[in-house]
Order: sequence, then structure tokens, then C-alpha cells
Amino acid sequence: MYFVQVGLVPRAIAAATSLAGALDLKVNDAIVIQNSNTLALRLLPCDVFARMALVGQEVAAFEVRLARGLAAATGPVASLDPRVEPRVYEVDGFAISLWTYYEATPDPAEPAEYAVALQRLHAAMRNVQIEAPHFMERVAAAERVVTNRSESPALDDRDRDLLLSTLHSAGEAIQRHAAIDQLLHGEPHPGNLLSTPSGIVFVDFETCCVGPIEFDVAHAPVEVSTHYPGLDQFRLQECRRLVLALVAAWRWDVHDQFPDGLRHGRDILGLLRAGAPWPALGTLSTG
Repeated sequence: MYFVQVGLVPRAIAAATSLAGALDLKVNDAIVIQNSNTLALRLLPCDVFARMALVGQEVAAFEVRLARGLAAATGPVASLDPRVEPRVYEVDGFAISLWTYYEATPDPAEPAEYAVALQRLHAAMRNVQIEAPHFMERVAAAERVVTNRSESPALDDRDRDLLLSTLHSAGEAIQRHAAIDQLLHGEPHPGNLLSTPSGIVFVDFETCCVGPIEFDVAHAPVEVSTHYPGLDQFRLQECRRLVLALVAAWRWDVHDQFPDGLRHGRDILGLLRAGAPWPALGTLSTG
């Protein structure tokens, strides 16, 4: 997981402000929205949502191409700022993309509305031609973190064995239970959607991957799945188990920046030991 080091944030803000000025977008203030995977800024008064990372540590070009394709397919996604050329800008070593800022409503999405929006997103993604990794590549990456003690030094042997066996068995079960793979959001949990006055939009496509739709649905609250038709219930349960193991693996990564991540990781290990039915990731704190 990449993030902009705290000491570099002022330089990043200066780069974003300089870019906005060069594009005739007025900036008097920059508010840090988040600094995980990418640094996200709200630039005011032009009201631009800037996403940025160090050049070479970003997937901004992929996100921009995907956002343009999904917008053309009328998918419920955050849009690039229409006032500037839709591309990645490089300034002072930072890769910067500029997006529309959305005023989100404080109320959580209703399960039925959430499910309809996710269906619309999946339908739009079937019409976008773009290369993305298979979800099993994410499983392999998690297995490397758990296997390598230097990458997960706080994980004891018992928990290490549990995570490895879960990642392996759940991944195998999903692949054995034949499905039609398609382009997915990768992490459409509640933290990656915004309820706006115009409806739900999904954000943060850095983890976009290819796999069964149940892998995406496993990230949403359980109630959402009851409104999403055509799901394979066995595959959904195994995807929920797999997603829990994946998130637990990231929490034990020595480089993880998630607040109170080890406690969160221990909580998930407890859920895995408790057995089925597996809770959806959307019912937990998301990462």
C-alpha cells in the first residue's frame, strides 16, 4: 500500500495548487480528505477533488481510462472534472488527476438502492475494454505477505496458518465453482461509494480486477445481496470468507497504515475462527 509521506504533503499541496492555477482553476485553500493509497485533496474555491501519488507509485492513468469508459457506458461513477483535459498531470514528481467533488449526504445508502447501483456498475463494466488483474492475483499477493515473516512480523504461527489455509481453500473453492468472470470494482464497500443528491456514485477504482460478481458483492453489507438477483450463494459465501482473509492479511502487513490495524486484524481472525455464515466486509470497518 502506498501513501504520501507526511513530510511530502506540503509539497504535494503546492504541486496541486500550481497545477490548478495553470489550468485557470482558482485555489485559495486545500483540504486533505485522505492519505491512503493516494493523497486526496479538495481544492477551493474551484471545488476540485485532486487525487495524487508519487510518480511510479500510482494507478492514476488506469483510473482515468476506466472512468472515461464507465462514464460513456453511463455507469454510476465519480466523474473527472469537465473543466480540464481528462488525463494524468505530472508536477514536481507527483501524478495528479482532477475529479468532480461531490457533496455526499450523511445518510447511508438503502440496501436496495445500493444493490441497483452495483448492478448498474457491473453492467457498465461489461461494456468497457480494459486490462485488469484477476482477483486471484490479489490472493497471491496476500499469501506472499503472510508467508514472508519479515512482511508480517507481528503475526504468530497459529494465525499465520489460519490465514494461509483460508486464502488457499476459499480461492480454490471459488475457482472450482465455475463462474463467468468480468471486470469488477474490486472493493465496492460502503467507504467507496457516495450517496449524492443525484444518487449513488462509486469511487476509488485502484483495486479494479476481473472475477465473479460475487467477489464485489461480498464487500457490501449482507442486506445488499438480498436485492442483487442471480447470485450464486455458495460462491458468495466463499467470496465473503476470502475477502475477510484478504483484509486480515493487509492488516498484518508491516507497511499497513490503517488506524488500529492490528486490532482490526485480530477481530477478523476471530470471525474466521467462528466459522460460517461469514459476515460481509461491509458490516465491518473497511480498509
